[in-house]
Amino acid sequence: MASTSLNLFGSAHLRDPYPAYAALRAMGPAVRLITQDVWAIPRYADVRAVLHDSKHFVSDGIALTDLANREILSGTVLSSGGDRHVRLRRVLSKQLSARSVKQLGQELRTRAGLLVDERIDCSGTFDAAALSRQMAGDTVMRLMGLPEEVWPQLGKRTAAFFDVCGPDGPRYQQALPLATAIVPFLHDTVTRDTVAEDSWLGAIYRAVDGGELDESDAIPLASAYAVAAMDTTVLGLTEAIRQLAHHPKQWSLLRQDTSLAENAIHEALRREAPVQGFGRLVAKRVRLGDTWIEAGEQVWLLYGSAGRDTDKWGVGADTFNIRRLNARDHLAFGAGRHACAGVPLALMQGRTLLEALASRCIRLSPAGEANRMLNNVLRGWSRVPIAAQLTGPLIGSRQPQ
Repeated sequence: MASTSLNLFGSAHLRDPYPAYAALRAMGPAVRLITQDVWAIPRYADVRAVLHDSKHFVSDGIALTDLANREILSGTVLSSGGDRHVRLRRVLSKQLSARSVKQLGQELRTRAGLLVDERIDCSGTFDAAALSRQMAGDTVMRLMGLPEEVWPQLGKRTAAFFDVCGPDGPRYQQALPLATAIVPFLHDTVTRDTVAEDSWLGAIYRAVDGGELDESDAIPLASAYAVAAMDTTVLGLTEAIRQLAHHPKQWSLLRQDTSLAENAIHEALRREAPVQGFGRLVAKRVRLGDTWIEAGEQVWLLYGSAGRDTDKWGVGADTFNIRRLNARDHLAFGAGRHACAGVPLALMQGRTLLEALASRCIRLSPAGEANRMLNNVLRGWSRVPIAAQLTGPLIGSRQPQ
């Protein structure tokens, strides 16, 4: 049995987790984290296998504390399994399908073009995190049908949800009040009278009225989709822009062929997974490699480590390459029954934003020090200043070609 005293949730690790991930992968397919009393699963093939094995691994144990699993995640689509998971997920499947998202294409292209023009100031600089937040976060809030006045308040709470999925500690304790307030906040501010009828929340309430869901399912389902769709997409888009600014040859490739935009998003997600890890509970005794894991124990799936596994990605695993042929094989969107339902929307938002930047900017480059956010589960940046060499004067109504 491989074990280690490495603390994957310490500040030093959260700033640079990749040396520890490499050490864990070298130790085996399952490594006991003594401090958290959980099995770390660091290799790509094993993370993928666990995600596809709902017989032995169930989603009751997404978080590392009983309180978070019982009080915050309980009843959500993220922590449900079996028929209940299918029933909850089915409610929004139409709104999140590739066909429905495709119909948003022109609207998102127009919005991306306007935002790029608004965000790049007269000096040619912008904050990639703020741009991504406005593009992805505001889009999700609108699609949910939430009143605009509640958008900032909900946005402040979503990152806390991921912090409380980690172990008890200072970050966990600081985030706990905000995370536990998400569902009550939505109960107080969201009703059938305040949400748009043709929105995600409107679809949830129609499902309740049609007997597909219980009334008590409505707000937990809405909160899970809001949380999953916002921070992760914002962080992924921010990272893609940051990587392109740090790799001018890759930016030139994208400008020459904007069909690479979607692959650039996949590559950024592979290299820097916005969700670094999530838990699963072992339902039946199972073997990973030479290690037996008993029923009732918990595993921690290291998406961040899987994205840098040289057994999957080769010796260039650390390299950012928007032409990587298998970039979309990454596990940042999950896999199996719990694969992210919002993939088409996330990719559409990312693709249209990169295309808008490519149509306006000859070059991108870092314009100062970026601010790393520290979160038990999320990895990303709260501020990323970027300098842009523009193709011409800003025109507020200009749309990307």
